[in-house]
Amino acid sequence: MVGEVAMEVAIPALMAYVIDNGVMKADMPYLGKMSIILISAAMLSLLFGYLGGITAAKASAGFAKNLRHDIFHNLQDFSFHTIDSFSTSSLITRMTVDVQNVQMAFQMIIRICIRAPLMLIFALIMVIKNGNSLALVFAVAIPFLVAGLALVFRKVYPAFTSAFKSYDKLNNVVQENLTGIRTVKAYVRENDETKHFDKANDQIHDNFVIGLKVLAWTSPLMMGASYACMLALGWLGAHAISSATMSTGQLMSVLTYTMQILSSLMMISMIVVMLAISRASMNRIVEVLDTKSDMATSIGGITTVKDGSIDFEHVDFAYNGKSDNLCLKDINMHVKSGQTIGILGDTGSGKSTLVALIARLYEVTKGSVKVGGMEVGKYDLHSLRDEVSMVLQKNQLFSGTIAENLRWGKDDATREQMKQACAIAKADEFIEALPDTYDSQVQQGGANFSGGQKQRLCIARAILKNPKVLVFDDSTSAVDTKTDQAIREALMHYAPDITKIVIAQRVSSVENADNIFIMENGTIADMGTHQELLGRNTLYKTLYASQNKGVVNA
Repeated sequence: MVGEVAMEVAIPALMAYVIDNGVMKADMPYLGKMSIILISAAMLSLLFGYLGGITAAKASAGFAKNLRHDIFHNLQDFSFHTIDSFSTSSLITRMTVDVQNVQMAFQMIIRICIRAPLMLIFALIMVIKNGNSLALVFAVAIPFLVAGLALVFRKVYPAFTSAFKSYDKLNNVVQENLTGIRTVKAYVRENDETKHFDKANDQIHDNFVIGLKVLAWTSPLMMGASYACMLALGWLGAHAISSATMSTGQLMSVLTYTMQILSSLMMISMIVVMLAISRASMNRIVEVLDTKSDMATSIGGITTVKDGSIDFEHVDFAYNGKSDNLCLKDINMHVKSGQTIGILGDTGSGKSTLVALIARLYEVTKGSVKVGGMEVGKYDLHSLRDEVSMVLQKNQLFSGTIAENLRWGKDDATREQMKQACAIAKADEFIEALPDTYDSQVQQGGANFSGGQKQRLCIARAILKNPKVLVFDDSTSAVDTKTDQAIREALMHYAPDITKIVIAQRVSSVENADNIFIMENGTIADMGTHQELLGRNTLYKTLYASQNKGVVNA
């Protein structure tokens, strides 16, 4: 950029010499020599500009790549609580639209912020040198332009901030529509979804129109200043030539430098526009980069979980971390290693929240949770979660093959180990029926498998991990009762030493458990074996009777 500017500033000075010493004096040898120098300067300017463009493109693309990498890398360390503070659609927008805006601004800035100020300074020096008092024109024009551009920038920022928030809403509508397209069509809600989309789309349009209306003032502002400067310089220059205080060549060079100065100011105004658009994106990206997980892994934490014993001691928990809105209240639970525990309760009673604390997916608000006799906060986070395998309520499969999805549980799992895990989860029967068996492709989200098949694959993936604690969060709800029973029997035979925690809606899924906990409104209302609860707990008895009515009547 420095080389390009130097050549562009040198060319008008050389032209002044050509006019005054060559054209005016009809000195052909001098004109020939200066022509070669001018052509060389122009070619060097072109070369430097080309190299500057290439390096700027590479730098901006690399900058965007690093931004996306750092955002995604930071997201991997987020706790569930930290992730909950951002919407999925917002994070996607920040990694795509916002990064693209910043990349474009960065590419312009690293070129123009070097080129334009240098051009402005060098051209002003040359105007002062050749034009003397004519330089005073810019002493009026430049402050006027700076003040005008600053006002535009101040007015336009809020509009673009709102526009990018509207992008989040639009992406959220699109994401929900596409992931729930079957539900949308089943309920014939296409028109309603279209209205939601149009509303978000119109918000983006309206915000951008407001912002661009303000930005539109930059063009007349720049053009008005440019024409005013040219008129003033033309009038003052004519007087200077008539009074013999300036040569024709000097006036021509001053006019050329004036165009360079105004061009530099125009470039600077473009930077202002780009910064106005990208500033909101910058702040949104920085917000993610500056957000640190509230659940950092313990430095030098314990890396070995002794066994699968679990202890909850007076545990309170609230998602906002405040004790005025507790989801779990004074939970006391003691589970021996290798036991099978059942958890029953109404929706919203805190069952899923309870088991999430075992793998330290959330931090407790009060009290302590221990696994293997040690508080979960003292473990290395990765080591703890390697030994506490969870099959979550929402079964998530990823694009790739069945084998690749299963190896999430164990990176180096052999085909035989995968077959064994799938046999326990009763997934082997439908996998072996596929043409490519374990090499069969899984579509995004497992869309090409039924709900029950996805659940069994997720159970197999968790079993393959061979953990100390295995948590089933209502993970057999989509399979039939016979398959559910077969999975439980296979687990008892295959993994008697693994502590198994089963959250279920069906009593039959937990009736053989060593202990069953009944949860109500975030508390443990009762606990005992199947027979003990059947004899004393009204809720359990009613639930069992309603679910086994057909069997009793038969």
